[in-house]
Amino acid sequence: MSYDFDFASVLTAWPLFLEGAWLTIQLSFPATVLGFAAGTLLAIGRRGQVVWVARLCGAYVEVIRNTPLLVQVFLVFFGLATLGWKVSAFAAALVSLIINVAAYSCEIMRAGMDSIHKGQLEAAECLGLTQRQVYWHVILRPAMEKVYPALTSQFVLLMLATSITSQISVEELTAIAARVQSETFRPFEAYILVAVAYLLLSLLMRAGLWAFGQIVFTRRRRLGARA
Repeated sequence: MSYDFDFASVLTAWPLFLEGAWLTIQLSFPATVLGFAAGTLLAIGRRGQVVWVARLCGAYVEVIRNTPLLVQVFLVFFGLATLGWKVSAFAAALVSLIINVAAYSCEIMRAGMDSIHKGQLEAAECLGLTQRQVYWHVILRPAMEKVYPALTSQFVLLMLATSITSQISVEELTAIAARVQSETFRPFEAYILVAVAYLLLSLLMRAGLWAFGQIVFTRRRRLGARA
């Protein structure tokens, strides 16, 4: 059994693949930033003293982490339309990704916050720091630094998960591959090309997040740690 590879017909659609890669980035970047911010707030709420807020945050995390992302995408896309709120496929995909990554970021950040020794909090209080200063300098930044490798992996997984949004006709990389293979009848070559594109995007994203960590976390830079 033999197979003759023919990438020529697939590569002629390179402008479409570039557009798909750009849309993947447009989904990934805001979802990463907003999802991390939402996840951090959820972690603070889950560790807080207000019982009903902690339980609500916990329930949100459990529901999101124990349901498939594809189902969440469908619920947002079709659910909002059923309620009379017409949103684009891109907006529905972005909201779904933010909702999903927020739950995972919450648990990662909560683990980092729980690792902060109580003695550090007591020392900060003795120095007269305000609650906002304690949270930023003693809890949030050190916690994020400790769990930064886990956050990096989660954000890369988020970028790869954007492929699921092709199910609601978002023209990202996977959707472009499906379109090209239907026109060229070369599915193997099309998906090989997309797999390489995702690999390159993952490497670039990891490099960017590593560089960001080196800039923000000076102690990691001094120790030569890598995300």
